[in-house]
Amino acid sequence: MQLHELKSHNKKGKKRVGRGGKRGTTSGRGTKGQHSRSGRKLRPASRDLILRIPKLRGFANKPKSPKPVVVSLATLSAKLRTLSGGKMAPIVNLALLKQIGLVSDKYRGVVKILSDGEMAFPVTIRGCKVSASAKAKIEKAGGTIK
Repeated sequence: MQLHELKSHNKKGKKRVGRGGKRGTTSGRGTKGQHSRSGRKLRPASRDLILRIPKLRGFANKPKSPKPVVVSLATLSAKLRTLSGGKMAPIVNLALLKQIGLVSDKYRGVVKILSDGEMAFPVTIRGCKVSASAKAKIEKAGGTIK
């Protein structure tokens, strides 16, 4: 007996996957999704990582300086009156406003004084923005703005 004389008695053919037949429409590949498609390519893991990273969103042109804290003349004069006990507070600046509690201790921006109310005694204001009508009321009471 020679090798080329051997005969195969395997009557069952090779399984041909994905060509219809007895397996039905899906041909053993399940239903839908990228694994059931022909010529599928798995998405690289780097793409998934990029999609998970939070992107920069929001308003792009943010202001470079913080908005000024608004202080009214009425609250300022009331706080100064209780602080000094009837005496006049000669100089009002950011440090004094922080001490009084009208501005938070961590704030490092600009304070603007608006003319809501009246100033009863003369006060010198330094390092704060003042509206035109508040300036007129302060100067009318005998105060100065530097």
